[in-house]
Amino acid sequence: MKKSTIFIHRVLGIFLIILLTVSCNVKVIAINQEENLEDEQVDIDEIQKEVLKTSADTEEIEVDSRIALIYDRASGRILYQKNGEKQTPMASTTKIMTAIVVLENANLTDVVTIDAKAAGIGGSRLGLKKNDKITVNDLLYGLMLRSGNDAAIALATHVGGSVDGFAEMMNKKAEEMGLNNSHFVVPHGLDNEGHYTTAYELAKMADYALNIDKFKQIVGTKSTTIYINGYAKAINNTNQLLGSIAGVYGVKTGFTNGAGRCLVSSCKRDNLDIITVIIGADTTKQRTADTIKLINYAYENYEIINIKEIVEEKYNEWKAINQGRIYVNKGVENQVELYLEELNFETMAIKKEEIDKIEIEVNSIFYLEAPVEKDRIIASMKVKLNEEIIDVLDIYNKTEIRKKEMQDYLIEFIECINKVKIL
Repeated sequence: MKKSTIFIHRVLGIFLIILLTVSCNVKVIAINQEENLEDEQVDIDEIQKEVLKTSADTEEIEVDSRIALIYDRASGRILYQKNGEKQTPMASTTKIMTAIVVLENANLTDVVTIDAKAAGIGGSRLGLKKNDKITVNDLLYGLMLRSGNDAAIALATHVGGSVDGFAEMMNKKAEEMGLNNSHFVVPHGLDNEGHYTTAYELAKMADYALNIDKFKQIVGTKSTTIYINGYAKAINNTNQLLGSIAGVYGVKTGFTNGAGRCLVSSCKRDNLDIITVIIGADTTKQRTADTIKLINYAYENYEIINIKEIVEEKYNEWKAINQGRIYVNKGVENQVELYLEELNFETMAIKKEEIDKIEIEVNSIFYLEAPVEKDRIIASMKVKLNEEIIDVLDIYNKTEIRKKEMQDYLIEFIECINKVKIL
């Protein structure tokens, strides 16, 4: 081989080594940036002042993030949304579902040995190394407070046998919860094709999870100490709103290039309990400001009412007028006794100016042929708020009504004869 050819090959080899080194460094920088962005600190007080100043001149809410939603925990209704039912990547807010599946399928005291896959995952990390030993309980704190992708992989492998096995469990749980626009591929939320949800379904996940005492305790913790190999490690929650905004008691931050900055928050003041969702903010400051806007909007414009009492009162008014009009032909009784299906919720958040705009609309059968079975649907009642249908409830027949038989007609005839004699 000529010296010139050897020289060219050597130069190309050196160039490839340099190129690979630069490429690896870029990946490391990208991973570190992702980790830092999940942890990025902002001045909450300053943002609150800016939000109050900019929103003082308008009654309408204006958010800059791509996706935003307010969810009423009492009724499951959406109080406000911007692209709230659009499928989207959701970054580390995925870990809400991860925690649900773990809490329902694992023992908190189980000790997990970290494998190479968990130790080598990028992005936001708890800092686990291969062969480290840590309990499921402490992994959950690392998952939800520190947003550890390594904790997510470790939990997924422990509970599901593998990441793919755990993803199947996540999707099965989503199906059980009626989340038809969510699909999971990974337990940590790093961008993957086919890994998505909606803001509405993410709020439903958070609502479900917050009914699990341990989950609520974890996401409401601002800082704690966990143990890796028996050594203490202090960790802080990436959710800065916790302890900074009145009433906030959870839930989860997130960031990837595909999802942008994300934040699911739960907030309760007096008896109004809401979940807000932000996805697709350009900066952590924007994500924080938009969340504060959603919270302020909800508490300035909505209040909780006992919708069950109002619906029952309106139903009883309708029943007093109409129950006697429903005729049963050839029945041992010619009238029905009605009862109303129960609402799925007792209270709900409603705009203050719409409290007097609750109406009912009943569609009823007024002529029946005996026999009429017990619990037969006689009517349906739409519960409407300012023309929006809140719920549709069935109205049932309380007791069976038999069809008249020959002996019933005979008894009627005898009773009629006796009445004539008396007269």
